[in-house]
Amino acid sequence: MVEAEGSEAIGKALADPQSLVWVDLLIDIEKDAAILSETFEFHPLTIEDCVSSRVDPPKIDDHGEYIFVIVHSLSRYVPGKELEPVEVDFYLGSNYVVSCHREEVPAIDQYRERCRKNGTALRRGPDWLLHGLLDALVDEYLPIVDALDDDLDRIEEQVLERPDNELLQAIMTVRRNSLRLRRATTPQRDLMNRLSRGEFNKLIRAEATVYYRDVYDHLLRIEYLVEALRDLADGALSTYLSVVSNRLNEVMKVLTAAAAIFLPVTLIAGIYGMNYPASGVWPPYDSEWGFGTVVGGIAFIVVALLAYFRYRNWL
Repeated sequence: MVEAEGSEAIGKALADPQSLVWVDLLIDIEKDAAILSETFEFHPLTIEDCVSSRVDPPKIDDHGEYIFVIVHSLSRYVPGKELEPVEVDFYLGSNYVVSCHREEVPAIDQYRERCRKNGTALRRGPDWLLHGLLDALVDEYLPIVDALDDDLDRIEEQVLERPDNELLQAIMTVRRNSLRLRRATTPQRDLMNRLSRGEFNKLIRAEATVYYRDVYDHLLRIEYLVEALRDLADGALSTYLSVVSNRLNEVMKVLTAAAAIFLPVTLIAGIYGMNYPASGVWPPYDSEWGFGTVVGGIAFIVVALLAYFRYRNWL
C-alpha cells in the first residue's frame, strides 16, 4: 500500500491498469472537488451532487466506464438528539474507487486504518474495496438501532412515573430518528440489491456479488428492526397519552365531586345570606340557635355526600 497526494501522483497511478487507486476527498468548497473534473473527468451532474450542501437520497447511476453511488452515514448518534445523516459519494471504476464526503466519517477513517494494517482488500480489486467501505458504513446502523431501543426501554419505565413534556419530546425524537433510519435503509437496500445481482458485471465481478448480497441482508435485517422500533415508539406514545388521560380523568373526578358537594352548600348559604328577612323561613333569622343549625346542616350534607361517593367508589 502506497499513500500519495496530489493530482499528478494520482494520474500516474491511474495510468497503470494493474494498480488500485483509492482517493478519499473531504470536500469543503467547490475547488476541493477539482480533481473529480480535471483528473477523473467525471460527469458534471455527479460532481454537483458531491459539492452540493444538501443531503441527496441514496441512489446509483451507471456511466459506462464507472458507476456513481450515493449512500448515507449515520455514525454520530447522541441520545436525545436527532440523527443527522452525512452523504457519502462513491465512484467505482476499473482500477479506482473515489469516496467524497463533506464531513469526517469515522467508518471510512477506521477502514483506512484497517487497510494500512492489512491490505488484503486493496489487493483484491476496486469492487472488493467498495464493498468494504459500504459494509463499514452499514455496520454503523445496528448500534444506533440498539441505542434507540435502550432509549425506548428507559422511556417506557418513566412514562408510568412522570409523564411530563420532556418525556413526550424524548418519544417524538425516537420516532423521528426511526423514520430517518428507515429513509436511509430502504433505498440503500434496493441499491445493494442492484449491486449484488450482477447488473454491473463490467465493474463488479461475480465472486464479489455474494459479498454485496451480505450487505443487502444486513440492511434487510436492520429494516425489520427499524419497523419494530417504530411500533415500539408508537406504543410508548400511546401509553403516554393513556397515562396523561387517566390522570386528567382522576383530576376531573375529584373536581366534579367537590363541585357536587359544594353546590347544595352554596345554595343554603345563598338563601340565608339574602339581605331581607322572609317570613316562614326556618330556622328564623333572629333565632339564637339559627346560625348553628344552618352550619350543622351544611356539615351534615357534606359528610353525607362524601360517604355516598365513597360507597359508590367515586372517590
